[in-house]
Amino acid sequence: MSNETGRDFLGIGWRFPIEVTPSGKIAQSRQEGKIEESIFLILSTSVRERPMLPTFGCGIHDLVFAPNDPGTIAAVATTVRKALVRHEPRIDVLGVDASAAQGDETLLLIRVDYRVRATNALSNLVYPFFITEGR
Repeated sequence: MSNETGRDFLGIGWRFPIEVTPSGKIAQSRQEGKIEESIFLILSTSVRERPMLPTFGCGIHDLVFAPNDPGTIAAVATTVRKALVRHEPRIDVLGVDASAAQGDETLLLIRVDYRVRATNALSNLVYPFFITEGR
């Protein structure tokens, strides 16, 4: 595959979730989009969920039934930071902030601010995490 933009070193791979293009090929994502998908994948995967990679993922899923209080919010932010530092070497995690969503006591919004190491580009994303799903 050609290196059209000179930035393909940031990553090329199947789009997540997997999609098929109109021409019948597997859709791919590239560069910063691939890094963002990787972050979502790390945060969406429970530790021990993958038998061949038992340490891959994020421990926030152990907090699903935790109360929505400052202790849980701090634990979520710490757990997310550790998971991203461990599993996504293409970024520097600049900040992780979790906060309760207005009007929904079961939803935490996790904001991740990061820098892509190879290009020094700053970016962020917000990951929705539902706690106390049993309510």
